[in-house]
Amino acid sequence: MAAGYAWFLVLGSVLLCNLVKTLLPTISSFLSKVFQKDAEQEMEMRIEIQGMKQELSSISMMDEFARYARLERKINKMTDKLKTHVKSRTAQQAKIKWVVNIVYYVLQAALMISLIWKYYADPVTVLPSKWIAPLERLVAFPSGVPGGVGITTWLVVCNKVVAIVLQAVG
Repeated sequence: MAAGYAWFLVLGSVLLCNLVKTLLPTISSFLSKVFQKDAEQEMEMRIEIQGMKQELSSISMMDEFARYARLERKINKMTDKLKTHVKSRTAQQAKIKWVVNIVYYVLQAALMISLIWKYYADPVTVLPSKWIAPLERLVAFPSGVPGGVGITTWLVVCNKVVAIVLQAVG
């Protein structure tokens, strides 16, 4: 490897990708809040329903049946409207989460493919052949340099190590 820093570049890229992956739910949640302004309206509807339920509890069903029934229908109508809002918001949140995940995986794949493309012929590092004797060709893929560690093997190793470390930390 001419520059000698490919191992660090790959490790840093893998670490960055895994850190961003742990932040995906936060990113999705933030984007949902940015794109959805219905949360305030839902809160107002909940408060209004709560107020109507308190008013309903103060009305005698026997003495003021018509008023009681009207208020009960109004509560049911508002509750149905609230449920519709919540379903709509939940569906939109699922779409946003899906889009964020797709964008992340596409960008991650593009990064990994570009690293493989750039360092295809060069080993990330060269080790003594005895250390990797039975798997030397597999480890050297795609560079084919004896004792070399190819970019694909290094990506796999870095991904596994970073995932284990992040799981132990988190």
